[in-house]
Amino acid sequence: MDIRIRSGEIEIDATLNNTKTASRISKILPIKSRANTWGEEIYFTIPLIADLEDGKEVVEAGDLAFWPTGSAFCIFLGPTPASQGDEIRPASAVTVIGKVKGDIQELKKVKNGDPIFIERA
Repeated sequence: MDIRIRSGEIEIDATLNNTKTASRISKILPIKSRANTWGEEIYFTIPLIADLEDGKEVVEAGDLAFWPTGSAFCIFLGPTPASQGDEIRPASAVTVIGKVKGDIQELKKVKNGDPIFIERA
């Protein structure tokens, strides 16, 4: 399923994968929240409780994930404070639920507290 991520003037498309968690997230769209940043990760709480599904401790730039520990939607853009070297490491294991399409650089302009929206594309 194609989705759109918006924050202020920033708008970027992404695709959710076929995990059970991604399917559950698609059913609660649209989501409106406030962004938090942690290194080059954007995350925000969403109204979903789900167990870890095929957990990953290292992800790739552009990955979308669900972090069960914080009931959070995560967008990984680059290294986090937990990263070692060039890897992109979440605070703890996440369920990868999709991927940003195209250039992720615009999303690096999103700041703590900025409004953020996830909707069907």
